[in-house]
This record gives sequence, structure tokens and C-alpha cells, in this order.
Amino acid sequence: MQHTSQRANQLGGRPDWWRGCLIYQIYPRSYLDTNRDGVGDLAGIEQKLDYLAWLGVDALWISPFFKSPMKDFGYDVSDYCDVDPLFGSLADFDRIIARAHQLGLRVLIDQVLSHTSDQHEWFKASRSSRDNPKSNWYVWADPKPDGTPPNNWLSIFGGSAWEWDTHRCQYYLHNFLSSQPDLNFHNPEVQSTLLDMVRFWLDRGVDGFRLDTANMYVHDAQLRDNPVLESHQRISGIDKNNPYARQNPIYNINRPETLEFMERLRQVLDEYPAVTTVGEIGAVTDMYRALADYTVADKRLHMAYSFDLMTPEYSAKHLREVFERMNQAIGSGWPCWAVSNHDVKRVVTRWGLKPEHAPFISALVTSARGTACMYQGEELGLPEANVAYEDLQDPYGIRFWPEYAGRDGCRTPMPWQIEQLNAGFSDTKPWLPVSPEHYPLAVDTQGANPNSILHRMQQFIHWRKQYAALREGEMVFWEAPEPVLAFTRSVHGQTLLCAFNLGDKTEQFDTKQPQLQSLTGHGFKGQCEHGRLNLPAKEAFFGILVER
Repeated sequence: MQHTSQRANQLGGRPDWWRGCLIYQIYPRSYLDTNRDGVGDLAGIEQKLDYLAWLGVDALWISPFFKSPMKDFGYDVSDYCDVDPLFGSLADFDRIIARAHQLGLRVLIDQVLSHTSDQHEWFKASRSSRDNPKSNWYVWADPKPDGTPPNNWLSIFGGSAWEWDTHRCQYYLHNFLSSQPDLNFHNPEVQSTLLDMVRFWLDRGVDGFRLDTANMYVHDAQLRDNPVLESHQRISGIDKNNPYARQNPIYNINRPETLEFMERLRQVLDEYPAVTTVGEIGAVTDMYRALADYTVADKRLHMAYSFDLMTPEYSAKHLREVFERMNQAIGSGWPCWAVSNHDVKRVVTRWGLKPEHAPFISALVTSARGTACMYQGEELGLPEANVAYEDLQDPYGIRFWPEYAGRDGCRTPMPWQIEQLNAGFSDTKPWLPVSPEHYPLAVDTQGANPNSILHRMQQFIHWRKQYAALREGEMVFWEAPEPVLAFTRSVHGQTLLCAFNLGDKTEQFDTKQPQLQSLTGHGFKGQCEHGRLNLPAKEAFFGILVER
């Protein structure tokens, strides 16, 4: 086990290394299978750490690999302090930490604190009686006189958020699957136990946590009904076909007491050098207010991300509104951006673009003020996979099929080798099929082509590291015609202009800055002459403003 002091000395750098960094998300089930069971594993992640170091990312975030019955593929934890045998062992994880740190990579792990699996020993004890030591560790409630659930709260995965337990003759709360009972954060013992678990992983050497459903920890102790959603409001991250989108979930989630727990969590984190947190904030009506509340500097989370770039909306106007609203609202906090992850349709497909446009998207997101997450396969330009109904694994998709196909299309295996069975992911039948569209985009064939999507991604990621303004600088938008998004990033006297043409034809844009000097080496084709930009379709320009 690596001590935190050794970790800090080995990695070096700023304590706030996470500001402006690039985090690469790994969904372990689909990364690389080394033990021939059709499911990716920790040994597969270790095997590809050199690839991630070559790519140039600063950190990796590993989705849950803890013990679990896998009803929600690891987001239903049955033991927070052990690795599920499907993925390997604690020794395998320790090797990832050691090798990643040797390569200068930080490691974040997913923490699912709001709920557990119904197979967790805590829940087994809690449901056994109404007076056992853990009877109050979960959210239990008596039925109404007519036997119906205690209130109108809904599950994001469909139906009531309450499940009847025949032994206790009470309902228990589940914001997701009925096999994912919610922990009772009104119980101080629950909070303290979870904080001890956080220390377990920090002592093991992790550099931080991605917090799943970070705004969903605490419920309203009075169990009040949620109000109907006003017609002008929408719930961030919730599909319109889901009845959940008809309520304003102010009582089952989004409670102010959750912020108090975040302060306790931050106190624990501050005991360790150079660690960070990124919170997932969803199912809120005022996303930017929520992000600001959760990321108050030095008090709560280090950063948080929203779903506002994970919608089908794609225009310069929309992106500018999202970035500006975030910058205006975030206060002392720090934003994190993602355009794809394991829960949403891949961005190339969702925005109606082509794989070759992936470097353009990545450059745009990583040039904005904040930290960025890149989902595995994004660097290859992978489109969303079409998964047949009979191959679906996601319970969310199976429930809402066919209007909503679920999340399997973004979770299919990584394509490593174009000529190998299952694109080199596994030499046996994988848990989800490899998309035929993904074979030509495999890592080996792109790696052999210096003009490939992958090489363009790698080139820009490394180029970006030269400029403090792109990591830490303030962001100010410039007026530009609709398909063009233009802004400056400025820090310590360094000001860079970043311009992106989201349209389908060449655009020209007069910056009225004749002293603007073009930067090279980033791989994009935008040009500047006497302050006038020439931007081909889906291309970018980067320049530096020189004061005279």
C-alpha cells in the first residue's frame, strides 16, 4: 500500500493540479478483458496505462469496480472496501495506483454513497427487524392507511421510488432500481461509516473521487410530496419520456442537508495532500445554482459537472449560453465539463457529427474555463453503437424501450485491434457486442496513421499543456457570427484567442486585432491575416494577443 506522503512526493506539482486538467473516464467492464470472461478487468486497465500516458491525459477516473451483484453494473455496491472478483483483487488495484503514479497519472475512483445494493450486509441487517442496530441505516416508512406508498416520489428508473418489504411490513426508498435502497443520511453513524470508507481508499493512494449522484444523498425527513413541475422548467439529465420529468424533486433529493455532509467530506479530504473531488449533479431545475452551492471553494467539493453539454443541442449560441451561465454563477467554485460519459449517447452521434470531428469537439471543451472529462473511446471518435433489443443489458433501457434505448450504446467494448476477434477487447463473447462501426476506428489502425483522429487528439492534448491560460485563465466571449464560437483565455499577462466554426462551410471573422499572432502545433487549420480569421467548417483557430 502506498502512503499518501510518498504519493505526493512522487507526483509533485501543484496541490490544485486538478484545475484545468484532463480526466479520462474508464468504464472497466468495457475497457480490456484479460481473463477471458467477456468482461473488462483491472488488469486490463493496468495494461493500458502506458497508452493513457502517451495520450497525455492527467488523470483517470475508474467507474465502480467494488463488490456488487451487478444489477446496475457496479453502481449497486455490496462491499465498499473490496474489489469484485469479476474485476480482480485489491492487489490488482494497488498495481494500477503504483504504475499510474510512476507514469505521472492521477487516479480517481467512483464513489456511490447515496445507495447500496440490497445484497449489502448493512441492508440485510436493516430489513431483518425494526429494532436491530442497523434498522435506521436506510429510509424506511409505513404505508398510508390504504397500503399505498407514503408519498408521490418517483424512481429515475421508472415507477414509484418506494418498494414494499414483506418482513418489516414497511416501504424502503430507492431513487433508482428497487435493488438499490437509499442510505439514511439523517443517521450520523451512516455518515461516519461512509467517511471511514473514503479514508480507506485515500490511505490506499487514490488521488480523489468522482461522486455519483452527489446531490441525491439526503431525503426530506418529513416525506413531503414533490410538487408538479412548472411548464417552463425542465429536469437536467432526465429524458422527457420518463415520468420523473413531471415532478420537481425537491424532497426526495436536492436537500440542503447534503451540503452539510459535503463539508464533513471536505474536512476528511483536506487531511490528505493534493486530492480532489468531482461531483455529478443532475435532476435539478437550476443547474448552475446547484453547481455553485456544491463547489464553494475550500468548503465543499473541488468541482462538479452538469449535463448541459450532454444534450442534443449543438450551436454556438447554446454553447456560449452554457459556458457564460456557468462562469457567472459558479462563484468561488470550479466547473468540470463532459460531453460524453457512460450514461448518455456518444457526442459524435448526439450532435449529428462524424468521427473525424471528434478532435474539434475535444479542443472546444478543453479550451473552456474548467476541468474536462474525456470518456473512453472519445479519443477515437467512436459513434454511438446500435445494440439490438435482445442484446440489451441496461435495466433502464429495457424498461423504456423502444422510445429510449438506454445506455448500452455508449458502453460497448473499446476497439483495440482491427483484425482481432471482438476488436481485441476479448477473445470470448463480450458482455456487449462490439459495434461493426468501431472496428475501423481501432487504436492500432489509428495509431499507425499520423493523420488519424487519435493522433490529432494526442497532438492537441500535449500542445494545450504549454499554455497556462488554457488551464487556469479567465474566459471572455467575443461577438462572432452564429456558427462561430470565440473567446479569450487570460492569465498572468498571457491572452489566447480560441475560435471554433461549428458550421458546415468556411466562415470569416474579423477580430479587429491586427496584433493577433497565430499559434501553431495544435493541428487545426484556422488562419489569420491582419486580424481576420478564416475558419473552415469544423475547424479551430488559436492565437495569442500581443500588446504593443
